[in-house]
Amino acid sequence: MGFEPTVRLPPHLLSREARSTWLRHLSGPDHCSGCSRTRPKELSPTHSSGPPRWGAAAGRVILLNVAPAERIGQTARVSALFEPATLGPLRLRNRTIKAATFEGRTPDGVVSDELIEFHRRMAAGGVAMSTVAYLAVAPEGRTDSGCLVLDDRTARDLRRLTDAVHSEGALVAAQLGHAGPVANAASNGVSAIAPGRMFNPLGLRRTRAASTADLERVIGDFRSAAARATDAGFDSLEVHLGHNYLPSAFLSPALNRRHDEWGSTLAGRARLARRIVEAVRSGAGAHVAVTAKVNMVDGVRTGLQLDDSLQVARWLQDDGHLDALELTGGSSLANPMYLFKGAAPLREFRQTLPWYLRGGFRLVGSRFLRTYPYSEAYFLPMARRFREELTLPLVLLGGISEMSTAESAIDEGFDFVAMGRALLHDPNLINGWFAGTAAASGCVHCNRCMPTIYEGTRCPLVDPRPGDRPVVVGA
Repeated sequence: MGFEPTVRLPPHLLSREARSTWLRHLSGPDHCSGCSRTRPKELSPTHSSGPPRWGAAAGRVILLNVAPAERIGQTARVSALFEPATLGPLRLRNRTIKAATFEGRTPDGVVSDELIEFHRRMAAGGVAMSTVAYLAVAPEGRTDSGCLVLDDRTARDLRRLTDAVHSEGALVAAQLGHAGPVANAASNGVSAIAPGRMFNPLGLRRTRAASTADLERVIGDFRSAAARATDAGFDSLEVHLGHNYLPSAFLSPALNRRHDEWGSTLAGRARLARRIVEAVRSGAGAHVAVTAKVNMVDGVRTGLQLDDSLQVARWLQDDGHLDALELTGGSSLANPMYLFKGAAPLREFRQTLPWYLRGGFRLVGSRFLRTYPYSEAYFLPMARRFREELTLPLVLLGGISEMSTAESAIDEGFDFVAMGRALLHDPNLINGWFAGTAAASGCVHCNRCMPTIYEGTRCPLVDPRPGDRPVVVGA
């Protein structure tokens, strides 16, 4: 039975095992003695206009040498968005990454089947790499008790997740972090640490000022977590240096008013972030990529600003431990909507709070969850400064819902694009882009997915539940 090239699917659909199984059909003789199948003439690499690419459907294998734009009747070059790309020691099947957005599928602080399926679906949908968020390196580093701590048991359980993602032909990254002042100490049952003592509205408790011994222990926790993540089968490790989590809090002049080696100057404030990155690199295997998510600005008037963050990025680049930087912004502690843009889901967030906090949130919630106009690639203007001044590979994040936006970012010199809400709405979006059946995500940036992190992160537009307010598109 020959191969009838009647269905064309993107090369990133083929799993690692399937790729190995079918390789002999197009690299060997016209007749394969392994399964008695004959390669038709149109499948011969000598008849293609470029290097063979792979697709599979219903047990049939075909070559995909036609660019997406050409297959939908346009006259355009092959999109660089869908070409394989290098990230340190890794080869990714395209330039799209599922960003680290909290999945809300570990209510008991353990790896669940739902978490595994969440990332398997992202991988099957065409992304080159899916990022598991968020893996705390220590118990007090959890945002709350529903977070995973990357201890030995969790690492063993995560092997099922990495295997599931790999079976779909994608790579998988682990986001390593310490929540610091963003941690809910009441939920965690252990004091949160920060650059100094401060009141944490998330846990209604004061943080403890981290001592040098605390910080050295945390650095060691990152190193150990990196080794465990490597053993669990992760291909890449993303160090969370943003959103006023512990390393970001030390970078912030608003939160770090110390006068010791961990503060005082920008170099002092950056010491913890740089030491953590060095520790992760030393704990990871040579075959693992290491990236960092860094704030360009905190979105707070007295917080980290662009010029200082550029200098920190230069130091991180010159230290030589990173394979890429992912550019972000905002503060989970003081201004979370700066990261998301679009409508602020005040009513939905209020319903997630204990009854005794809802009245106060009604009065001051709009100061915490501010509304920012949404636009495609809203971080791009700031990110261009980093692209101009750095040689390190960069990942653009923030407001990438349209294929044209992603392609433009790659054309401007960004190495990858990372997406969150667009893929939550449609995990199969990248396949749709490649096949020419979709040009944009259906995400309307209502941000009502944000409060669902406490019950399993979902898009209420495509997965409504009883009690959800109707999402009015355009409202």
